[in-house]
This record gives sequence, structure tokens and C-alpha cells, in this order.
Amino acid sequence: MLVYILRRLLWTPVLLLLAAFFVFFMGTVAPGDPAELRLGNRATPERVDRLREQLGLNDPLPIRYMRFIGNALKGDLGESYVFQGKTVTSLIGPRLLVSLQLNIAASIVALGIGLPLGFYAAKRQGTKTDPAILISMLILYAMPVFFTAPFLILFFAVKLHWVPASGWNGMFSTQAILPALTIGIPGAAIFVRHMRASTLEVIGQEYIRTARAKGMSNFVINYRHVARNALLPILTLLGFTFAGIFGGSLIVELIYGIPGVSRLSLDAIFQRDFPVLTAFVLLGSLMLVLANLVIDIAYTFIDPRIRLK
Repeated sequence: MLVYILRRLLWTPVLLLLAAFFVFFMGTVAPGDPAELRLGNRATPERVDRLREQLGLNDPLPIRYMRFIGNALKGDLGESYVFQGKTVTSLIGPRLLVSLQLNIAASIVALGIGLPLGFYAAKRQGTKTDPAILISMLILYAMPVFFTAPFLILFFAVKLHWVPASGWNGMFSTQAILPALTIGIPGAAIFVRHMRASTLEVIGQEYIRTARAKGMSNFVINYRHVARNALLPILTLLGFTFAGIFGGSLIVELIYGIPGVSRLSLDAIFQRDFPVLTAFVLLGSLMLVLANLVIDIAYTFIDPRIRLK
């Protein structure tokens, strides 16, 4: 197992360098001169040429890429074109923390509802409970966010006055309940479907019948043999859920007035703030690579067969 983990760790820097190269290359070939974008209405041919020389934009692409990598390793992702004098790190850092907390809270809701409900639906196959759970979760999944969010606000905030309707004061505040439910309930529907299918596949295996023939208790069979093996496909799904942190909460953050990365990324697209966009894509690639690494390592602890390989 240690060799397997070390091999995956050695591949991680290579994947990150490849991702960084494509991100940097896309920012280079994107339309618009960075110098003109930074100068705005003050752009003149002389000022543009002078600023390009100061920024090193006239250097060859390999030199600029190596400089970009060196600065990125130091945590320097450049300065924003729109917010003059502010670094990309200072703009993204606080907002990234907010979005991370929101998505963790939503993932807790999705997992807390989806996994037990999917397991229970699989165990109740052939009864009315199984299709009732599936149909109910599919209905919740089909509801768009711009419907569920106002409904939750109207019911829990306006009618019952249980929670605030907007704002953000941390993951453990009451202001996180409604946005976490808005994102987490559709996610729970996905986990229900996958957990049910995975559990049904495991239940039909021969080692489950052997465990029952040996007289093992239902708790031991369900926990040690069924649930642990059924969770393997869920780990992959969970990894991609965390990797897609930037795109999954855009509308929710706008509706609830949450100061996350979604609004900043949307403004960066319309204003062609390439340093901010490059940082978002690079961070997304980093989270995807790290999520796959964590998933592969988690497999070795859950499935003994992977340890032997």
C-alpha cells in the first residue's frame, strides 16, 4: 500500500505542471491585450508598449511560463486587471474560504440524507418504500434552484422566522442552513440513486450469501460487507463533487447574498480579468488532481484487494 501511495504522490506534481501549462497557454492566447485591459481608457500605444515591457509580456512563452510557475509556487498569481493594486490571492482567498464552507455544509446534508436513504431503499427493494423514495428524490432533484431557494426562504425565513433569509456568518451559523439545504437536497438525490444501485450490486454477490450462511448477524453483514463495498463508487462521486466547488453554487450564492467565489468568477468573465480567471481554472485543476489522489488513497483503506495490488 505504501508503494501505491508513493507512486500516486509522484504523479501529482507532473499532473499539476501539465494543468498549469494549459491554463497559462489559454490565458496567453485569449483575445485582448493584458496591457490594454489594465490601462483601460488611459491606453495609448506608448503606454501599452511600456507596460508590456514592465510585465514581461514581450518575453518568449517558455520564459513567461517558468516565471508564472515560480511565482505560483510562492503564492503569487499576479494582480487583477479590474481591481488595480490588488493581488489575485487577496481577492480569491477570503471568497474561496466562504465557498468551501458552503460546499462542505451542503455535502454534509447530501451525504447525511443520501447515503442512509439509498441504503435503506436498496434493502427495501420489492416493497412500496423503494419506489416511493426514488420518486420523491427525483422530484426534488428536478426542481430548479431558482424555485427551491425562494420556496425555502418564503417558508422558513418569512413565514416561520426560523432562520435568516440572506447573508453569511460562517458554516456553523443559522445563515448557512438554507443555502446548504438548497445545494444539498439535489445532491442527496444523486447519492440516493448511486448508493441504492451500488448496494443492490453488492447484495447479490456470493460472499454476502456466504456470510449469511455462516450465521453472521445482519448488522455485521450490512456494515462490514455491504456498506463498505457499496461506498467505493460513492468515493469517486464525492471527489468530483468537491472538485466542482466553483460551479455548483453560483446561483445559490447570488440568491442568498453569500460573498463566495461565484460572483467574483462571473465578474471576471464579463470583464476579461484574465489573472483571476487563470487562478480559478488553476485552482479547479488543483482540486481535481488532489481529489483524485485522496480518492485513490481512500480506496486502499476501504478495499483490501487494492492494498494487495
